Amino acid sequence: MEGLEQRTITDLVAEDFVRASVLFYFGVKFYDYEEKTLTQVCKENGLNLTTVLNALESSEEQENNQDLRLMAYPVDLVIEYLKHTHYLFVKKRLPYIGQLIDGLESVSLKYSGLAGDLKSVFPLFVEDFIEHIYEEEDILFHYIQRLSRFLSGDIPASSIYYSMERNSIQEFAIDHGEHENEMDGLNKITNGYNYCDEADLHIKVLFEEMARLEKDLKTHARIEDTILFPKAIQLERMVKLKFHELIKLN
Repeated sequence: MEGLEQRTITDLVAEDFVRASVLFYFGVKFYDYEEKTLTQVCKENGLNLTTVLNALESSEEQENNQDLRLMAYPVDLVIEYLKHTHYLFVKKRLPYIGQLIDGLESVSLKYSGLAGDLKSVFPLFVEDFIEHIYEEEDILFHYIQRLSRFLSGDIPASSIYYSMERNSIQEFAIDHGEHENEMDGLNKITNGYNYCDEADLHIKVLFEEMARLEKDLKTHARIEDTILFPKAIQLERMVKLKFHELIKLN
């Protein structure tokens, strides 16, 4: 990372768009400091230059390869991992993209109409996405955890019986498959997040971040489809077998 501290913010972000998100988490909107150096920005905002440089460096090394580890986790830990990613989406990723969209004030005429569309559409996407997450955590995750607690002897058979009357992992899985492409609308109005070489840096950063979010959401959905649901279906089967055993004893 030698020499980054004396380069302009525009230069740093143009070289790697992810750096804009790192700066955002330090409270710095890259487009407000485009011609200032990283050293100047850190000094103006009371930031430790070494800390910021380390964060920029670590952002280049992060790669999410969770699938193999998650396959070996019990279902409760898979749920905790998914809840954590929900938190990151809601508290970090979406606010950052929202800030980028709100800051689209001086883009070229080619993208001015799109800027207005995004300011209208993105809040609706966020509202639907958060509603989906709350529903998933309050109903699906809660039900799966109750199945696990029953097998551990933590809740009575009567309690889980009525939960199973109201819920089905198979139905959850089918419904989940129908709602996996949350970003279809945003993808379409941005033409698949494609931009021309002459596009404003702000547009490039925004489109790349939206593309990253869509990719990460698809990864998240895949983990639910290929890891969470199979584990939950097996858990539900084990609970049903335990019920049969209890009936035989009576």
